[in-house]
Amino acid sequence: MSARLTVLRPGAGVTAQDFGRKKFRALGVALSGALDPVFLASANILAGAPEGAAGLEILLAAPELRMTEGAARIGLAGDFSGVIERAEGGREGISSWRGVVLRAGDVLGLKLGRGPAFLGFSGGLDLPKVLGSRATFLRAGFGGLEGRALRAGDTLCCGAAEGGDVSAPPLWHEAGPIRFISGPQDDHFTPEALKTFATAQWRVGADSDRMGLRLTGPRLAHNALGANIVSDGATPGAIQVPGDGQPIVLRADGQTSGGYAKIGCVISADLPRLAHLAPGDVLSFARVDHEEAATARRRAREIFEEWRARVAPTGILDDGKLWTENLISGATWGE
Repeated sequence: MSARLTVLRPGAGVTAQDFGRKKFRALGVALSGALDPVFLASANILAGAPEGAAGLEILLAAPELRMTEGAARIGLAGDFSGVIERAEGGREGISSWRGVVLRAGDVLGLKLGRGPAFLGFSGGLDLPKVLGSRATFLRAGFGGLEGRALRAGDTLCCGAAEGGDVSAPPLWHEAGPIRFISGPQDDHFTPEALKTFATAQWRVGADSDRMGLRLTGPRLAHNALGANIVSDGATPGAIQVPGDGQPIVLRADGQTSGGYAKIGCVISADLPRLAHLAPGDVLSFARVDHEEAATARRRAREIFEEWRARVAPTGILDDGKLWTENLISGATWGE
């Protein structure tokens, strides 16, 4: 069985995304996919969607959806609040980190706190694959919903809901500086520039997008080798520094090759954190080695699996939450 939803209001910066096109970069096709794949995976789990399924990425404003056929479970991962207007009457307030079942006639209205956030759909969004992926690549105009953002009147198809509502504690990324590994062209920079990059504070520029974060801060000086290189491969997380000395950190829609020297590359464990940086935000970097990067990757996986284990049907008593959030004056027993 399948379910259908109609888009009443499209929101802003809302696109269908999965986990990207991973086999076509040699042909110049960007990875695309979710800016934060961890949050999309979480939304899919809350929705009861298969691993790798497509959902909606929401960057600026959340959509309003009406269930028009069947029943679907929608997973909400990120900073959401909202209301479900039930077909039979009544309004139900909802929050993030839930999987909620919508039935024919129900309307889901959401408000985004800070993006990105993600909606998962039971069974995953039923969209055609383009080059092996359902991800939207806006710059090239393909994938997802005809290569574009969500519009009012669009129909979204997914699988039928299995089971009832579920909930989980919030899942947040580790804080601290963004960790990176030096190179491959760190030899193009002066010693002072290498030190400055890892100790200065950087501000996200207004012209940042899904392709990359443009940062402003102290100028990073190149040595006699200069800012330009023979074009070579680039990947999400690559930190390019053009001639103006201001870094650019590539994100999901970043190009597959480039001719600027790269001072480093963000480690895979911290790539999802780049998704949550908005214009005006301030960040810093910390240099790590390959062993530290591998340890961070393992820890990120452990955190996700610990979170997954706490997803439970709504209404089931969570002893851990009871003891940590509902104590009065520190009391732990009622006698």
